[in-house]
Amino acid sequence: MNRRHLLVALTMGLSLVTTPAFAKKKAPPVAPAPALIIAVNPDQSHDPDNVLLLDLSNGGRIAIRLVPAWAPGHIERIKTLTKQGFYNGVVFHRVIDGFMAQTGDPKGTGEGGSDLPDLKAEFNRVPHMRGTVSMARTNEPDTANSQFFIVFYPRFALDNRYTNFGRVIAGMDIADAIERGEPPARPTKILQASLGSENKARPVIVPPAPEPVPSLLTPLPAAPVKLN
Repeated sequence: MNRRHLLVALTMGLSLVTTPAFAKKKAPPVAPAPALIIAVNPDQSHDPDNVLLLDLSNGGRIAIRLVPAWAPGHIERIKTLTKQGFYNGVVFHRVIDGFMAQTGDPKGTGEGGSDLPDLKAEFNRVPHMRGTVSMARTNEPDTANSQFFIVFYPRFALDNRYTNFGRVIAGMDIADAIERGEPPARPTKILQASLGSENKARPVIVPPAPEPVPSLLTPLPAAPVKLN
């Protein structure tokens, strides 16, 4: 069976806005904010063990907050594979400008995954905003395994269809620099994936998470979705 994980590239209208001109007087220089801080809080969303760090071949790092309340089974899978070193050396094999960057296939073709069983869908009402991290799958709902994608721009048509499990909290500019293509001619690679709790050499800021919205966290029934 072809297990190619497909996503639908949706068109999006762009609007241009102008900003008011600034006064000629120069603003005083602003001291750079400290960058190497970890905020540890009782809530699991703030725990460094729920921060996924991706060090990429383009020289940057992406930090992703994993939110157990959204999709506990999927997050447990991501953590397990990360600790096994599964994502180390894996490329972003499908990167669509204005849409998303997909990775997690050791074959680099979009047809592969881990040796672990496929996951039961954990669809939720958390919207697919810029920086959303969500699991890729086939046309069948319970086929997510190891592949995931980072959203460049909002794609609300993906809501309730793909399991949203986290959000980029640092390094979105690094995600924006991932090489485009299906597949890219020179794909960007994950040199190392690690959890914040395991990576002491270069910690990352973890900003406070908003209070959970119950209506967004209500599980949805897993039902087949026909994508045109």
